Amino acid sequence: MNRSNTYIFIYATVMVTVVAAILSFAAITLKPYQDKNVEIEKKKNILASVKVECTADDAEEKYEKFIRESFVVNLNGEKVKSVDAFEVNMKDEMKKDASQRNYPVYVFVHSDGSKKYILPVRGKGLWGPIWGFVSMESDFNTIYGAIFSHKGETPGLGAEIDTPEFQAQFDGKQIFNANHEFTSVSVVKGGADPDNINAVDAISGGTITSNGLDAMLKDCLKNYLNYFKKHK
Repeated sequence: MNRSNTYIFIYATVMVTVVAAILSFAAITLKPYQDKNVEIEKKKNILASVKVECTADDAEEKYEKFIRESFVVNLNGEKVKSVDAFEVNMKDEMKKDASQRNYPVYVFVHSDGSKKYILPVRGKGLWGPIWGFVSMESDFNTIYGAIFSHKGETPGLGAEIDTPEFQAQFDGKQIFNANHEFTSVSVVKGGADPDNINAVDAISGGTITSNGLDAMLKDCLKNYLNYFKKHK
């Protein structure tokens, strides 16, 4: 059967409208579930940086149990009372000047009463953003644990930043040198000296991602220096 151009145009318009309406409805309906999944994943990563294992089912319970306090500081190391640390989006914060950013701090309290301070980090890898959380001992020098993730680094190369083997290298490393100068933790191509307390091995074949992670740690941790000085 031949159809007029008007019929075809009307039919196509109606179909596009119907499909768009269905997709819009689905997006609106699913958004609360998507937001909840993002929240749970963030809590899992925060806990992972202090070596607390959890699943999607118990992440919220363990987060409430172990993360006793969270707050935001500014570049001067002063607390910003009007901002919820968990609601801070580091992707948005990194677009601001360093002096205008909000810097979240999460406080983990171990069963023996000791505290660890968890800090978010975010930077650029080879193919996209990289991010993670670094937990510090109460001396604000020694790293207790670290977890990193990425959007699209190369499998087997840069993507290795999210493996336990790579992340375990940061345990016990320090961000200040023997002269009490901030150095962060360098990610060294070709392998770090095992006795170097301020360095870890880079990823073999993942030079750009390793360099990005090195820069991420330096750029992000230095913004907490005034807070560290005030609370050592």
